[in-house]
Amino acid sequence: MTEQVTPEASPQRRTWLMVLPLIVFLALAAVFWFRLGDGDPSRIPSALIGHPAPQTSLPPLQGLLRNGAQVPGLDPTNFMGKVSVVNVWASWCVPCHDEAPLLTELAKDNRLQLIGINYKDTSDNAQRFLGRYGNPFASVGVDGNGRAAIEWGVYGVPETFVVGRDGRIAYKLVGPITPDNIGSALKAEIDKAVKAPSVSLKL
Repeated sequence: MTEQVTPEASPQRRTWLMVLPLIVFLALAAVFWFRLGDGDPSRIPSALIGHPAPQTSLPPLQGLLRNGAQVPGLDPTNFMGKVSVVNVWASWCVPCHDEAPLLTELAKDNRLQLIGINYKDTSDNAQRFLGRYGNPFASVGVDGNGRAAIEWGVYGVPETFVVGRDGRIAYKLVGPITPDNIGSALKAEIDKAVKAPSVSLKL
């Protein structure tokens, strides 16, 4: 009885089998890269776009004063009827320091209200941060445990949201506000929100 010998795979075939998983991985990576806007993390889509802003109330940053009065915390009812820019920030966040002067300039736009969510920070450090750059926010809510950031779908600080007069999230900017994107992206989305018809929304 003759023993049947199975021929070994050719060197070319072995090489192809080794390289195939890498090719598949690179192809999938390329798809994700282009779908997210050429790798720009600021263009990561948000599931909250078009949905009501989270109804999370946050306490104020104690000791943060304006004209001798405590700056209020986050009250979701204040979104209705106004275009709001919500910035999630922290004193320990390096890019937050870079974008702070741009937020101060943005706060001069009387068509909107600027709202801050102070993320997992200490009161003293947060106040020093705002003392250094100036406080651009009409209200600052303290998110000490990060729960509000989860409800807002925050990937990491800083992040900025535009909320329309109807109380719905119109836009999300992932990452810091920069001289490049403040005009081309953020202010453009603010203009859209300002021009949008005011629609009553029951929350």
